[in-house]
Amino acid sequence: MNTETLAPTVPNITLPQRRAVDRLLAQLDQLAENSDHLFRKPYGNFQSEGQNYSLPRYLFLGPQGGGDIIRIGIFATIHGDEPEGALALTRFVAALEQNPELAKGYCLFLYPVCNPTGFEDGTRNARSGKDLNREFWKNSVEPEVKLLETEIWTHAFDGIITLHSDDTSNGLYGYVAGAVLSENLLDPALREAERFLPRNAGGQIDGFAAQNGIITQGYDGVLRAPANLKRPPFEITLETPQKAPLHRQVEAFSAALQTILVEYRYLMALAQNI
Repeated sequence: MNTETLAPTVPNITLPQRRAVDRLLAQLDQLAENSDHLFRKPYGNFQSEGQNYSLPRYLFLGPQGGGDIIRIGIFATIHGDEPEGALALTRFVAALEQNPELAKGYCLFLYPVCNPTGFEDGTRNARSGKDLNREFWKNSVEPEVKLLETEIWTHAFDGIITLHSDDTSNGLYGYVAGAVLSENLLDPALREAERFLPRNAGGQIDGFAAQNGIITQGYDGVLRAPANLKRPPFEITLETPQKAPLHRQVEAFSAALQTILVEYRYLMALAQNI
């Protein structure tokens, strides 16, 4: 008998390739190590498939301004297959490091990877199978959502900005709450971002009515502040066309974010003088 024919065959199992969050954030971590303004502050703890995770979080403290500190939360990669926003935050912080006066009076809370398991797996949803950006303020059991909701409650942000990349859009667009903010924050931000990418001029975008790339409706359960706050923050979602060159998306996001800082500080100065 040929004993070689009895040797057990081992199936050729291909383990899933998971992207590393630390590689995505390597440049941001390097900036934090050498900065007087940027601080790395990971937040929370949860498990998935026996692995421990936390949410990457960074604080950028701008030079002291003349009034109260303005707290802005900027959130990216809530969909794991949209890492463009995380890369854009690195570019944005690099620009602030070169010109810290852009962030004068601000404390910026940066969350570059809100869905670490989805990013690792290269999927829109978290590893649980849930789209995290439909789970907010619905008593969700998703740990990432619970952690982010706690952050939003705790810090009482003056503004919330989320970064997304849309693989069905041919241009820049955004969601905003409030007509005044549409005119004074989102439109200038999109205009500045148009130096790098065109704006989506469609009358309907992502299933919603749009005007000049601006949408005033939105999906239920998206990352935002809870309803019925006495002092609600401004809320803006910026969307780049995901099929556009990556470097142009990164620059467009960075330019839009810098513009929002400038325009919001100007609006606050006007309000104090009224």
